Amino acid sequence: MHSSRPTRRDVLRVAAAGAAAAAVPFVHAQSSAWPAKPVQIIVPFPAGGGTDAFARPLSAQFAEQTKQQLVIDNKGGAGGTVGATLAARAAPDGYNFFMGAVHHTIAPSIYPKLDYDLQKDLVPISLVARVPQVIVVNPTRIPAKDFKEFLAMVKANPGKYNYASAGNGTSHHLAGELFKLQTRTFITHIPYRGAGPALQDLITGSADLMFDGLGSSAAHIKGGRIKALMVAGSARNPALPDVPCAAEMGLPDYTVTTWYGVWAPKGTPADVQQRMAEEIRKAIQSERLKGVWAAQGAEFPNLSQQQFAGFIDSEIKRWATVVKASNVKAD
Repeated sequence: MHSSRPTRRDVLRVAAAGAAAAAVPFVHAQSSAWPAKPVQIIVPFPAGGGTDAFARPLSAQFAEQTKQQLVIDNKGGAGGTVGATLAARAAPDGYNFFMGAVHHTIAPSIYPKLDYDLQKDLVPISLVARVPQVIVVNPTRIPAKDFKEFLAMVKANPGKYNYASAGNGTSHHLAGELFKLQTRTFITHIPYRGAGPALQDLITGSADLMFDGLGSSAAHIKGGRIKALMVAGSARNPALPDVPCAAEMGLPDYTVTTWYGVWAPKGTPADVQQRMAEEIRKAIQSERLKGVWAAQGAEFPNLSQQQFAGFIDSEIKRWATVVKASNVKAD
């Protein structure tokens, strides 16, 4: 089993290409005519992951509302930081956006030298979805009937089992390290270039388990390809009513939530920022997307841009504390 991770040279080469693109002269969009052409949104993970699970339905609804495409550009690598670098250096012309996640508030504490600053180079637009993490296993590799049996297996076999993640510094990674810390167990971490590839290896049996966001796992759980053992939080999730929560399993402090949001490059016209935020709110509150979000166990915290910015700041501080306590470092 191998994970495909970019080298530092790969990251710098991609970032340089983004910088060159950003240097091209552009004309600011005006909200009255916006969008007058397709809008690009960078998703910093490969297709098939949690970010994709929300970006693609949002894209379809956006197109219906505005009569212009919201084109998804998957740019995976380095725990989502390659795509974030490209987004930070994209032209702020109102036609470039970025759909990141909780991982991007963890990254500053994991990677000592990022090629962008989340709070200086990107402008928060809207929080899109929030879902709990869930412990999922390949039922052939880990034939535990429930969480208690799974925990007993892991404790009895330190180092035998591995968990796949979307990459170093992602919530999948931190959820796993927190679990190990709180249960005093050892499970080997295998980082991938996104939740999609990690999930694929879990489904095929190349990986044993994942601490995944419910958004990307829900369909596979319901399809019987993987098994959910526990939801990370203090309450059960309506999408998985039969799966116990961490508090029920004697882990009251094990709460990990994956969330997804949209940013724009710094300098994007304020009126376009506002229009984009309005279109996102309108889309997520549509009957079609309400159903999609519910099926994935997600909620939509309807925050203003200012509230979203405050939330990002609090998450950066929170995860810095968790990273320090867990002694997590980039592999």
